[in-house]
Amino acid sequence: MNIKFSDNAYKLCDTSNPISPNVFCADPTCVEYEGRLYIYGTNDHQQYEAVGDEGKNSYEKIKSLVVFSTDDMANYEYHGIINTEKIAPWIYNSWAPSIVSRVESDGLTHFYLYFSNNGNGVGVITATHPLGPWSDPLGKPLVYQGMPNLENCPAPFDPGVLIDDMGTGWLAFGGGVEARGDNIHTKVPKIVRLGKDLLSFDSEFVSIDAPYFFEASELNFENGTYIYTYSTDWQSRDKWDRQDINAPAVCSMGCLTTKTPLDSDSWEFKGGFFLNAGESGMEWCNNHTHLAEFKGTKYILHHTMHIQERMTTKGGFRCMCVDYLPYSDKDFPITKATRQGVSQIKSLNPYTIHSGSEMFTCADVWYEEISLGKMAVKSLKYGAWTYIKSVEFSKETESFTLKIKGNGCIGVYLDSENSQPIGVVETFGDKYKEVSVTLKEKISGIHNLYFAFSSENICLESWQAK
Repeated sequence: MNIKFSDNAYKLCDTSNPISPNVFCADPTCVEYEGRLYIYGTNDHQQYEAVGDEGKNSYEKIKSLVVFSTDDMANYEYHGIINTEKIAPWIYNSWAPSIVSRVESDGLTHFYLYFSNNGNGVGVITATHPLGPWSDPLGKPLVYQGMPNLENCPAPFDPGVLIDDMGTGWLAFGGGVEARGDNIHTKVPKIVRLGKDLLSFDSEFVSIDAPYFFEASELNFENGTYIYTYSTDWQSRDKWDRQDINAPAVCSMGCLTTKTPLDSDSWEFKGGFFLNAGESGMEWCNNHTHLAEFKGTKYILHHTMHIQERMTTKGGFRCMCVDYLPYSDKDFPITKATRQGVSQIKSLNPYTIHSGSEMFTCADVWYEEISLGKMAVKSLKYGAWTYIKSVEFSKETESFTLKIKGNGCIGVYLDSENSQPIGVVETFGDKYKEVSVTLKEKISGIHNLYFAFSSENICLESWQAK
């Protein structure tokens, strides 16, 4: 049986951006754990599901976060959502997460995930695995409007968290426009040293003079230098007051550095360094980034509206992306969003079990939760498919084992959607079962791999080559 592939792919097979081919998400942060990069973001898709194609992304329906992971920077596994509202019922919303981890006295790695509680403050949830289960250790916000000793910070949200090389935790946050009228040097963003528990404060709130500040605080640490990045605002730059450095571009990312973060005067403005997606010929949107190093390469995680461009909606629904940014504590090259993204850093090993939700791109599929952090992919119609990039069959391979349910067939294809299937699996029933398929011929070498579905409601939980 040869299945005609759907052409409803919102991420192309030859461009690495965005990370997810079908989940609207934004404001990325990430943490490395056991050789995988776990990426978290605002769940724009929750808003999209609430308002539909004709609606607007006004964020008020978003009360969860999304999670992906990768070990090759090309194929990403979707792990589903963190239901923040269920974990912390006091929240208004959950946006723009920022995460750190550390090994603690119990020998476990503990993860601290900070998030925006609407524009009203910052919450934090914790876990001992990047996929949870998550808990709410405070039962209330860590930062909130009108809290003691917090001044000139109308919207204390968009947290950026860091644990430096000495093991000290730091938190930056802030948003809004201060009341005194200086619209360039508002000094709205704040930084504070965290207590040893990472759930309290061990210093005063210190202002950072971030020119044309808007939102999207983040922190990094490099060679003893603290790096603060943020999104600039949309106002014109005709009042820029320095001759030694250019004003940052409109709604771009700006950067400051210091050796002494609690000395407000020590922060040095380094300029703008990551332009808005609109400067790359894409749709203009807000800007929120995270700097990360993974497997020796430095990246910038950000968001655009790639998926929306190929859909009927124009509501402002975003998608997370990744590009290269070879930054240092002294140099932040000016760069911008790309459609091409980054290169795959290694081929995928097919001889271990892979989730059906791990892919490069797809068409007409969605997901079904199996357990915490584990999702199956589910076909929405005839011709649905998933695509896994650069799979290395390092030995002659003659069969696959798939864990599936549903009624119909799954075709296994190599390299092209116009090829003939190398194997066909017949699905059966409403419970997951492992089914083996013998391939029409033995295969070896590096290939792109497709799974195509003959009808709706076929679920692929996992697959493995034999």
